[in-house]
Amino acid sequence: MTDLLLLAVVATAVFVLAALAQAITGFGSALVAVPLLTLVVEPVAAVVAATAVSLVLTSGAAWQERRFVDRDAATTLVWTGVLGMPVGLLVLGIVDEERLQAWIAVVLLALVVLVAFGVRTGTRSLPVAGVVSGALLTSTGMNGPPLVMALVDREPRRYRATLQAVFAAQDVVAVAAFLALGHVSLEAAVLTAGGILGLPLGWRVGDVLFHRVSPARLRPLVIGGLVLTAVSMLVGAVT
Repeated sequence: MTDLLLLAVVATAVFVLAALAQAITGFGSALVAVPLLTLVVEPVAAVVAATAVSLVLTSGAAWQERRFVDRDAATTLVWTGVLGMPVGLLVLGIVDEERLQAWIAVVLLALVVLVAFGVRTGTRSLPVAGVVSGALLTSTGMNGPPLVMALVDREPRRYRATLQAVFAAQDVVAVAAFLALGHVSLEAAVLTAGGILGLPLGWRVGDVLFHRVSPARLRPLVIGGLVLTAVSMLVGAVT
């Protein structure tokens, strides 16, 4: 019981940071949460919990900012994302814990590099971005960067709102798949419950910063922290 309570407390702290990152940048909750959670639980539980908490976070955000959502782009990204999810579920089901942790670390490093260099794919690549994001969601929990690269040219409020709508819809399908395939463990459930408690504080602080502070000022610190986290995961997986 003590161990589970400690997990819940850790999850609350982790998702305060994750929600803050999501509010400021429009994505990033899983990029923050999954690597940190894998330091205390096995990767599958971390991915499942990050996705379930993201569902709660992004559903609320998408509803609040629904008038800014680009519905055509969101629809394309959601249905193509569903097409990519079986690939990620296959990886999650057949790869052992150490290799999955290494996979998550490598993917995180690659995605952070793409985001750091401001890679943009544009509207024409929406279907590809959707498929890739779906596969990444169900294997690593980190589906944000492909969507960011496809939507980043939009006005900031529209960009953030559309991302939240896509995340929420993809998360519904992913969580249902995790339940159906038996990936929802007691640890994942405890992490989810604890994580949900941290969301209001993280989002509120992040939303204030979103409107008052240029994300470019925080960008180097966020990217640097993610790189250090990914490297530590990779070292842990191979040693």
